[in-house]
Amino acid sequence: MLMPPTAPPICSLCQRPLAAGVAFCTTCGTPVAAPLQPHDGIHVSGGRRVRVDAESVSLESIQSLVVASMAWWQQQLQHTDALTRQNAAEAIQQLSQILASLSQQLAQGRDVVKITTRLPQVRRYPQHCARCGAGNREEARFCRVCGATLAPVARRRPTDSLSVSIAACTDVGRRRSVNQDVVQAEHLTSLHGDTLTLLIVADGMGGGQAGDTASVLAAGTVRAELLVQLTQGLPASDAAWHTALSTAVQAANTQVYQMAQSEPRYAGMGTTLTVAVLSGQRLHLAHVGDSRAYLCNQAGIADELQPPHTHPPTQIVQLTVDHSLVARLVDIGQLTPAAARTHPQRNIIYRALGGQAQIEVDTQSHALSHGDLVLLCSDGLPIHVEDHQLAELVLTTQPLAARCQACIAAANAQGGSDNIGVVLAQLTPTGTA
Repeated sequence: MLMPPTAPPICSLCQRPLAAGVAFCTTCGTPVAAPLQPHDGIHVSGGRRVRVDAESVSLESIQSLVVASMAWWQQQLQHTDALTRQNAAEAIQQLSQILASLSQQLAQGRDVVKITTRLPQVRRYPQHCARCGAGNREEARFCRVCGATLAPVARRRPTDSLSVSIAACTDVGRRRSVNQDVVQAEHLTSLHGDTLTLLIVADGMGGGQAGDTASVLAAGTVRAELLVQLTQGLPASDAAWHTALSTAVQAANTQVYQMAQSEPRYAGMGTTLTVAVLSGQRLHLAHVGDSRAYLCNQAGIADELQPPHTHPPTQIVQLTVDHSLVARLVDIGQLTPAAARTHPQRNIIYRALGGQAQIEVDTQSHALSHGDLVLLCSDGLPIHVEDHQLAELVLTTQPLAARCQACIAAANAQGGSDNIGVVLAQLTPTGTA
């Protein structure tokens, strides 16, 4: 979708146009207020109305999301700052164009629209082929994709042959004064001696100190809740893990919501939250918002949808679905993935912790294999660094901490317009982690 050119900012006192990047008005000397950045988080209600499945999405639900977004910007028209009012007017104009397009499609009788792009299917089969990266049944002797002989070592128990190395780092970026991202990576042991790896990324939103308060509170609550649940031992199935993670995330949402409701300085605060647990040969995820989880492997990941003998194999797969307006517009073909990365309304998310008393949590589980690398990140990374670049940055022989820093450096070099949080965990043969 083509948007009209953005008008130059104006001085809040004399209303004269301002040149890009000036700190003071050259006409009257008034300090220039920083305009709203496109990816300052805006959480609008409507998460329960947006329904997305593997095949389709409701146009009416997206229309409701656009209307809610316009209502949020309408409130900003009353702001005392002239630049904020101007940003609000431009946002409303952009959203009006989207709304007109959606309304036209609804008028033509379209409601449920087939999704044009969807995340690829990650391997379901546990035995990893060293040649092409494809997954195979445990009892298979030859790879179903390339025909290579499957070494017996591939069938060893992963807890006996693999270890998990971890690293995490965060950076304020080049345009922010406060870092609202929280990252965590640690190994945990239950009272029964079971070991697992916990990864967390939370990206706070809200003025003042509200955003970083929300992200710290959410991450800490999830960790504490999982530790309590581990006193009973590890969940016995994927479904049990989904229940445990959903319960922990809901507890975090309750904490953030209650604080936002009880203290005026925290009103409107919220946070995204992506949680990963590596346990044995399984990855378990819980996700709310537009932070992301990826699965990477030098030998390949998305083997089930790749045509046979695909070269090179897909080395990085986004596991989570962004709970954002632009993601849904990509789903229905209104935007291309490339345009979504820089779209003026990419800041609008419809699901985040703290906005309502109950939250819907996405959960999933995946098989892991040797060489797999799990990447969690806040949106400050993918808005500047494309997926294929991420694969190049993280699938190296450098220590994991150096790879985290390389991701941050790349995001800053290409704009650094938001906080950047990165968490990595990699499965390696025991003795090489």
